[in-house]
Amino acid sequence: MKRQLILEDGTIFKGTAFGSESNVIGEVVFNTGMTGYQEILSDPSYCGQIVTLTYPLVGNYGINRDDFESITPAFSAFVVKEVADFPSNWRSKLSLDEYLRMKNIPGIAGVDTRKLTKMIRQHGTLKGAICGSEENPLEVIERLRATKVRTDQVKQVSTKSAYASPGRGYRVVLVDFGMKHGILRELIKRNCDVVVVPYNTNAEEILALNPDGIMLSNGPGDPKDVPEAIEMIKGVLGKVPLFGICLGHQLFALACGADSVKMKFGHRGSNHPVKDLKSGKVAITSQNHGYTIEASSIVGTELEVTHVALNDGTIEGLAHKNAAAFTVQYHPEASPGPEDANGLFDQFIRLIETAKQGDANYAKA
Repeated sequence: MKRQLILEDGTIFKGTAFGSESNVIGEVVFNTGMTGYQEILSDPSYCGQIVTLTYPLVGNYGINRDDFESITPAFSAFVVKEVADFPSNWRSKLSLDEYLRMKNIPGIAGVDTRKLTKMIRQHGTLKGAICGSEENPLEVIERLRATKVRTDQVKQVSTKSAYASPGRGYRVVLVDFGMKHGILRELIKRNCDVVVVPYNTNAEEILALNPDGIMLSNGPGDPKDVPEAIEMIKGVLGKVPLFGICLGHQLFALACGADSVKMKFGHRGSNHPVKDLKSGKVAITSQNHGYTIEASSIVGTELEVTHVALNDGTIEGLAHKNAAAFTVQYHPEASPGPEDANGLFDQFIRLIETAKQGDANYAKA
């Protein structure tokens, strides 16, 4: 069955359908990872987006039960050059086509993804529609231009109620803005007693759980669309050690008086070099974000920049000068991607230990 991808600027890509037969509209973005499509399609940070994979062959190792980053995929559609109909891997349970049909998500293959990626890099992120070949392009373009990007993505993907993943170690309250399971896995690996709470949980409710540390997760969309989270961070900052990732990093910065801006086409992939300004070391990181913290807005705040992206110089890490809190824009849990930055979870545990020792010393005094 033939299918077309129509962009709001009038560009039309024709291809072959796979996955479901539904028509969708979304923001068209690209990911440069060579592997990890299962983790990409299950990352809640892609909520509402049409994801283009720049690697030419997708689906060759199928879909397995272990590599999901969420239970329910939130992205709108896949755009690929070639999709493998007969995957080969000992863990494979489904083909990519079968999985997308099961989840009612459309895909389009046979697209010149190199051309599409170059367009996005040149003109910035565009809205697009995936529809049948019989659809009138002029009518689709008119609908596209009239469609507004949703602002409630975090509400869509966050857990609706709190739940616990018990452990014998430090209690960490993990605020779910669209959490990847990899973050939870890393905390469990360190024997943390984790309580996952919805995005709109307030500071009083979080502090009532008596946490030793607070984790702010990744998530989709514009951080300014989650004002309740910004207020929550203001209420817990300085009272409990805090670690933020991706959207959590951006929300932390806004809570501290900095500002965020939309990037031209964002960072999405598993090979982004980031420099630690203190050690001088460079890590290859996994990233997925369309917004960044404006460097000039850090001036006059209590924040200091700890990491920068080597490709474009954007801020990739922050620390508070007077509170036990730090954040990164990239994904130290990887999934997919390299685990160069995995030690940041250990840094968070050490920060909790230091804070606990400080409390003990204060009590003795």
